[in-house]
Amino acid sequence: MYITGKKFIRAKSFSGMILFVSALIAMVLANSQFSVHYFDLLAAPFIAGFSNSLFTMDAKTWVNDGLMTLFFLLAGLEIKREVLIGDLSSIRLAAFPIVGAIGGMLMPAVIYLLINFGGHSEGFGVPMATDIAFALAVLLLFGNRIPIALKLFLITLAVSDDIGAIVIIALFYTHSFDPLGLVLSVMTIVVMLMLNRQGVKSLLPYLILGFLLWHWFHLTGIHASISGIVIALTIPIGSLISTDAFLRRLKLRLNYFEYLDKKRKETLLSEKQIGVLDIMGNSYESVQSPLVRLEHNLIPISAFIVMPVFAFFNAGITLSSISMSLFHPVSLGIIMGLAIGKPLGIFSAVYLADRYGVARKPDTLKWMDILGASLLGGIGFTMSIFISGVAFGEPELIDLAKLSVIIGSGISGLFGVLWLFRSTNRII
Repeated sequence: MYITGKKFIRAKSFSGMILFVSALIAMVLANSQFSVHYFDLLAAPFIAGFSNSLFTMDAKTWVNDGLMTLFFLLAGLEIKREVLIGDLSSIRLAAFPIVGAIGGMLMPAVIYLLINFGGHSEGFGVPMATDIAFALAVLLLFGNRIPIALKLFLITLAVSDDIGAIVIIALFYTHSFDPLGLVLSVMTIVVMLMLNRQGVKSLLPYLILGFLLWHWFHLTGIHASISGIVIALTIPIGSLISTDAFLRRLKLRLNYFEYLDKKRKETLLSEKQIGVLDIMGNSYESVQSPLVRLEHNLIPISAFIVMPVFAFFNAGITLSSISMSLFHPVSLGIIMGLAIGKPLGIFSAVYLADRYGVARKPDTLKWMDILGASLLGGIGFTMSIFISGVAFGEPELIDLAKLSVIIGSGISGLFGVLWLFRSTNRII
């Protein structure tokens, strides 16, 4: 990561802790005397839309289709930035974690499909995703004992993983298309791309059109939250003014501010000085990339609001209502896919790629550290639970899948922690 690296890691790490607490509270409420109130909250109806196309969704659907759009928007911004100017912009730098991401997606899917051969194959996408927030939260336990290169490897792997998960959702979990919604969606995307082409740097028109796009996606039948990815791809990355122009403006304003300050006799700043500060603030907005500015604003919203709320609304599983055993093929496929398939796929892919010269392991990373990160790659909480909700049609299967995701992620996290404690020579 470049500009946002430290902020990104810190926010994601603490978000993972809040995510865990939110999921735990949901599980406790769903299996307590307050379960009726919890599920009433999830089913509370809300109405949204425009005039002739109003639609009603319950609170849980609003979270999954609406609030999670911000999660996908942030993911899309991160992906676009990484592809254009980050680690994914260089084949040499990106090859190693990308190979790991591919292996970490294919192996869990293969394991799941082998276990579910002949039935419930639609759930193959559930164990394919890595939850970067939880994984980084685990790495936070080790502080400076974990090299920053390992954190960046895991982040780049997870970003590549997100790309794969988004493609899987778009290709395999969109079941129908409404022609009118599709036409309106395409028209809106074209307008947003034209704005980008014409050099419009203000975020407001993109966000307004993005809301319309979300609405059209919902009418079309495509999962509405995926519109966040499309919106992100239209956000301009270039700034309104060059750094040279920014420095010239800044120097002029600073000189004027200093001139006013020498004349000032009051304790407080003068109105003219305050005006100069406002102009300088606007100059900052002009030189900063709209994409990076929006990403900075969304990081805390996604980390501390969207993901915890998602966990609270989706992790509340009534254990007594699940009559299916954890030995059910769906459950086994997900648990084994996450706990075995993920680390096996990631580690074997990068090891073979390094051995045969397809990609090169960074010199600052040890294979033991990479194995630890591969184990943490099996933590698939947020995206895996999201895919569980769109992959299966039966409520009982959805709950079983979610419970299996929690178990598989827990096993991966536990083994990842134990392995990293061992590799860093730290006593538990």
